[in-house]
Amino acid sequence: MIWRAPLLALLLASTPLTAFAQDAAAPTETPEATTPAEETPAPNFEAAPGAAEDISNAIFGGGAEPDFAFGAFQRGYFLTALELALPRAEKGDAPAQTLIAEIYSKGLGVAQNDERAAGWYQLASKNGDTLATFELGLLYQDGVGVAQDRKKAAELFKQAADKGYPPAKYNLALLHVEGIYADPSLTTAATLMREAAETELPEAQYDYGSMLIEGAGVAPNEAEGARYIGLAAEQNLTAAQVDYATLLYLGRGIAKDVAAAVLWYERAAEGGNPVAQNRLAKLVAVGEGTALDLETAAMWRALARRQGLSDPTLDRLLVSIQPEALARAEERARFWPSVPPSVETIAVIPTTPQTAGPQLPTPTDMENAPSKVVVPSVDGADAPAETPVPSDTPVVPTETPPAQNP
Repeated sequence: MIWRAPLLALLLASTPLTAFAQDAAAPTETPEATTPAEETPAPNFEAAPGAAEDISNAIFGGGAEPDFAFGAFQRGYFLTALELALPRAEKGDAPAQTLIAEIYSKGLGVAQNDERAAGWYQLASKNGDTLATFELGLLYQDGVGVAQDRKKAAELFKQAADKGYPPAKYNLALLHVEGIYADPSLTTAATLMREAAETELPEAQYDYGSMLIEGAGVAPNEAEGARYIGLAAEQNLTAAQVDYATLLYLGRGIAKDVAAAVLWYERAAEGGNPVAQNRLAKLVAVGEGTALDLETAAMWRALARRQGLSDPTLDRLLVSIQPEALARAEERARFWPSVPPSVETIAVIPTTPQTAGPQLPTPTDMENAPSKVVVPSVDGADAPAETPVPSDTPVVPTETPPAQNP
């Protein structure tokens, strides 16, 4: 349950306390007797014009113009968002220009058009929008909608990174590691990577943790490196989950915990990572940190093989598996992540709809048709009337002889 302060208390808390402070600081004087004509007039508690709105804005953060175009975009009304953003974009509104670029870049409600998206990103970047600058850098880096120019991409990443945009810092750090389109400097790369990691960007956390463990551009610190990789793993970055599991298994930078390593390998394996599937299969095949299960190990091996990863060591660990268990493992891998159908699962599926009460005859079953029909009598009493049962023998119509010519 979330506790909220009463609205009256919030209003009092937001009211300036200058008058109360002055009253408290003023010296205490003995009131003198006054005549009725000299009495102080009653204070006027009528609010000044706009005071209520000022108090409301102070409490709820109002006063800003609502962005209806972005609101429509968030709700999936992309054509409405485009219609609302266009007049603003034509007047040089950078956020509106970026919004239009996003719509064309992803083909949201309109035909995807990378060239048009690049043009809108260019306008928004010139008008100072950081997101547009970064997205335009990605287009130049990959040559999408514009001619590929990685040097131009590095310049745009630098502009966005200088404004504090974490993804731009991360991409610029990678360029410094590459050392082709940015100055080769592991120290600069580590600094940028740390700044991006501190904003909880999982890719930056993973790479900065790896740099700490290897001592690349920064003093080696395995414990801190393991911590950063663990943070990235908790954000479901699969590569970080695999490496964090390995650190737990080896006890490098963190206390050794094989059971926890199995759990992290399992999370990454369920995410489809073939390395995690292969390593998990080895641990399950020997029962290290988990129960020994050759069939499950063979299933993970089959899944890893499906992605092109073969391991002779794992094959030797599974050489003693029974043919029946191996067949079941292959079947589980074929239907993974679902469960293979079995006799039990098929039996619970009804083949015919269940009906309540006695089964009614089909309309075409003439043998069960009623032989008597109730015909109302003249005096109002219903009396059964005999009606012949239709014969199965078709009635042959009597042929009329052709007319003779006179």
